[in-house]
Amino acid sequence: MPVDVLVGLQWGDEGKGKIVDVLAPTYDAVARFQGGPNAGHTLYFDGVKHVLHQVPSGIFHSHIINVVGNGVVLDPVVFRQELQKLTDRGIDWAKNLYISRKAQLILPSHRALDRISEEARGGGKIGSTLKGIGPTYQDKIGRTGLRVGDVLLPDFQERYQEAVDRHATLAAFHNRELEIESLEADFFSAVDFLRALQLVDTEYLLNDLLQQGKSILAEGAQGSMLDIDFGTYPFVTSSSTIVAGACTGLGIAPRHIDKVYGISKAYCTRVGSGPFPTELHDAVGEQIRAAGREFGATTGRPRRCGWIDLPALRYSIMLNGVTEIHLMKADVLDEFDEIQVCTHYRAADGTETDQLPDYAALQTMVPVYKAMPGWRTSLQEITDPEKLPKELLTYVEFLEEHLNVPIRIVSVGPDRVSTLHRA
Repeated sequence: MPVDVLVGLQWGDEGKGKIVDVLAPTYDAVARFQGGPNAGHTLYFDGVKHVLHQVPSGIFHSHIINVVGNGVVLDPVVFRQELQKLTDRGIDWAKNLYISRKAQLILPSHRALDRISEEARGGGKIGSTLKGIGPTYQDKIGRTGLRVGDVLLPDFQERYQEAVDRHATLAAFHNRELEIESLEADFFSAVDFLRALQLVDTEYLLNDLLQQGKSILAEGAQGSMLDIDFGTYPFVTSSSTIVAGACTGLGIAPRHIDKVYGISKAYCTRVGSGPFPTELHDAVGEQIRAAGREFGATTGRPRRCGWIDLPALRYSIMLNGVTEIHLMKADVLDEFDEIQVCTHYRAADGTETDQLPDYAALQTMVPVYKAMPGWRTSLQEITDPEKLPKELLTYVEFLEEHLNVPIRIVSVGPDRVSTLHRA
């Protein structure tokens, strides 16, 4: 059986967690392949809101194996808190949750370095979530990081202290101290908790499942436009958020990948700094934010809001080899008389392009819009895709035509049941 991959096509927060939860029952395993507690996957069902940060979104289905892959950076404190919340809600996660020994550990000193580094940037802040993601991936690439499997070694405490000493030297460069003493007791308690979980070589686990004919859904975090190589660098995350990252983040060969689900909102949002061509700084942007409850699931920060951006989407579709699109939060646009779609960018000299330029060129360009009629009706009670208003169907068909990829799912509300499958 193949591996299907789910990726965000924008700057994150597209609704990946909901779609994983909807699709998960048809798979034998769900595996997270990158990111860490900077991700926030929000799911609604039975009238209850659930937010996952590091736990795979298949955890609510008792028959599914859930894997935290080697490409993930894991904060033991946050991980324990997540699992405790699941326990409090009656979710039995212990039997089917596996964590890669090769996943990197986020230490308290990584979080301290993240804060110190961001403060040192002044007005040039990246917009970090301050979860220690960047410094942890830096240690991974620098071959000085600690991995989950290290917690089982007898000299883990010494390895930890060596890492903290290195981090203290980096903090001193900015004339700062780490100030992590108050965090360490909780960290080591969480490490003890981690030791009791199923820490395995998940690359063998996943490839054994494939040999057995089992199906796997690979779950990405963040969005393609935040990819370390192909995103709007330097305002990106520190990992590969595109399909290629599923191979390195899970230890699976490219030949196993089949379907690629690309997740996009019916509009666009971004958290943190960086270019955002279609951002709205007016009442329309505020209306989208209010209607979509656009506040970060991880940070609580208000998201920047704007119209859908086809050049950026085409770029993400190309990089990922997307086979179908799932269009999220269409209901957020219920009250608009008119909806704008960015089809091109226009440069200062008047030339237009439908390709995504590099960061420097993008700064000088303005979006070219196509106006489309809104549907001016509530979508949340609709359960049959055939009963969607014609204006929305026209919008969907316009996107399909210009993106050259079918839109198979239209989400019209936050709950599981508000997920309409199109033929």
